[in-house]
Amino acid sequence: MALAKVIEVIAEGDSIEGAVEEAINQASKTLRSIKSINLENIQAIVEDNSVTKYRINAKVTFVKDDG
Repeated sequence: MALAKVIEVIAEGDSIEGAVEEAINQASKTLRSIKSINLENIQAIVEDNSVTKYRINAKVTFVKDDG
């Protein structure tokens, strides 16, 4: 029987997609069998009246095997 678990992460990137990729890349260093990511919050970081990066708060779901 498999058990699904969820962790919450924060990641940044030059785009929203980049931030999502960064979250998955960092999470996959310690987690296996990642199944999905759910974006909880998206922020645009502004410096000198220009968006410089995006920050996401997300929940990553992965499956933990019995073995």
